[in-house]
This record gives sequence, structure tokens and C-alpha cells, in this order.
Amino acid sequence: MKKAVKFSIFMLLAFSLVLAACGNNNSGGGTAATGSEGEAGTAAKSDIKIAMVTDTGGVNDKSFNQTSWEALQALEKEQGITVKYLQSKSEADYQPNLNQFVKDGYNLTWGIGFALESALKDIAGQNPDSNFAIIDAAVDAPNVESVLFSENEGAFLVGVVAGKMTKTNKIGFVGGMDSPTIKKFEVGFKAGIEASNPEAQFTSVYASGFDKPDEGKSAAATLYNDGADIVFQAAGGTGTGVFNEALDRKNQGQEVWVIGVDKDQSIEFGTEVTLTSMIKRVDVAMKTVSQQVIDGTFKGGTITTLGLKDDGVGIADTSSVNVPQEVLDEVQSYKEKIVNGEIKVPAE
Repeated sequence: MKKAVKFSIFMLLAFSLVLAACGNNNSGGGTAATGSEGEAGTAAKSDIKIAMVTDTGGVNDKSFNQTSWEALQALEKEQGITVKYLQSKSEADYQPNLNQFVKDGYNLTWGIGFALESALKDIAGQNPDSNFAIIDAAVDAPNVESVLFSENEGAFLVGVVAGKMTKTNKIGFVGGMDSPTIKKFEVGFKAGIEASNPEAQFTSVYASGFDKPDEGKSAAATLYNDGADIVFQAAGGTGTGVFNEALDRKNQGQEVWVIGVDKDQSIEFGTEVTLTSMIKRVDVAMKTVSQQVIDGTFKGGTITTLGLKDDGVGIADTSSVNVPQEVLDEVQSYKEKIVNGEIKVPAE
């Protein structure tokens, strides 16, 4: 039976995360039959063990896999638990990686991304006494907690930014894979553009996966060559190629921008090329559900969706570096209208 999680829990933890910095990604890497693994080096102070399995984008995707791992590292520092990841090199690694943590007696195993939905559902069904959680997919099982996000709402806000900031009236989108989750980014982004600048032209391009930076670079080149001056990427590790193409063009004197995704990507790629980023608080979800395991309150069987009203999505605080205040004020106005129900952002 699906149960609703109280959003206030997530919001309280979101506030605490503002006050506490996440640990650095200092994990060691190795290769195993089911992918590669890493384990943070801090000594554990309890018997709690929490793990995560990445999708093929990998733990260093500068996006939501990396954010997820950083959240677990922060918990290890704060709580003294043991945390570990297994990195999936292909879809065939998902089930073995998940099963490995079950065999090793982990108290909670995370699947990071919708691509792990089927594998996690199977492994959870085979191991009813083990606890699981998943990001970006809904697995209706008594031992699984699922966390979804209203990506379309956050994407709408950066669409407003793009619509107001474009000088060529051409804007692009690069998706890592043509899937329902990534479509939510595209559809919300397009809706934000249309609301703020109906004259702007919009083009989307999809890669074949989240670990294809060369495809991301090629897709960005196609969009920029067609006249787009702003490209929003929702592509995991593939998005690195989008940034690299933009940086190459910046170095040649072209005025092009990238809108980052999931975390503030100006930290990785610089404000000279990052116009803004759509934030997706995967870290809040990871810490909230993991804390339930630490506290002994994990129940499973819940499917939670976090949107603008829950501060589950939004735009980066560093947006003010490149985005004028009057545009940010307009973004805030749209946010309020979405939160109070005056605007309903399409998701498909």
C-alpha cells in the first residue's frame, strides 16, 4: 500500500544541510566483477551500514550520482556509519551490485536513478527482510522507500531564465536518454521559455546514455551551430561534454551558456560558462531516508514526490552572478504561482 511521507521532515533536513558542508569525494576506486567500488575512509562508530549502487553515469558524473555519494559521505562523518558504493559499468551490473550489499548485510541499499527500477524491484522482492530505497523511480514494495522529484517545476524556472537571457532567441536542451524522467526536464524547461519569451525557438537533442560525454559535446555543437546561445543539459556524465563544448567556444570568444542540472555545476565548470543550474535535492532525500535507518524508523512502502513547495527542486544560489536581479525577481514570481497552484507545469 502506498503511503505519503510528511514533507516537513525533508524540509527540516534541507535547512540543516545549508548549515553543514558535505564531505569531499575521497573514496578509493577498484574494479570488481560487477563494476567498480569505493568506500569512504573514516572509521565507523556504529554497526549501521548504508550503500548505494550508481547507474552507468558513475559516481563522478558531476551530477546526481556524485551528489548522492557526497550525501552518504556527509552522513558517515556526522553519524559514524559505514558507507560504500558500487559503480555500474553496464545495466547487467545492477542486480549483482544490489545483491552484493544484501549478502554483505547492509542495513539500507540505494538504487540511484530510474534505470535501476526493475533490478531493485526484483532484488527487494527476493529479500523481504532487507531495506532498499531508490531515487527517480516508484517501487511499490513494503521494504522500499521511493523518492521522486517534480523536475518539470525546477526546469520551468531555469526556462524562464533562458527565455529572458537569450540574445539569439534560440535555446537548446540535451537529454541523456529519452525517458519519462528526462522528458519532465525538457517539457518543464520548454514551458518556462514559452511563458517568458514566446518568440524563442526551442530544440532538443537526446544522447544514448548518461555516460557519453562525446555525444554530449556533439549535441551541444549542433545546437550552438544552429544559433542557440543557451543549452540546458539534463544528461549526467554526458553533460560534461556539453560544458566542454561551451568552454571551447567561450575560449574562442563566442557568447554561449550552459544551464547545469541537479547541483550547482558552476562549482565544477565555472561561472564564466554556467548561466544557472537547476537544483535537485537528491542529497536531502538520501540523508532523510538514511537517517530513518539510523534512527530505527524506516518502514518502507512509501513513495514521496518533492517539488518546489518542498524545496526539493529550485535554482542555484549562484544564479545572481550572471542573471540580473529583475530576472530573478520574475523567477521568484513564477515560483510563487507554481507553489500556490496558479500555474500547473506540464510534465509530459
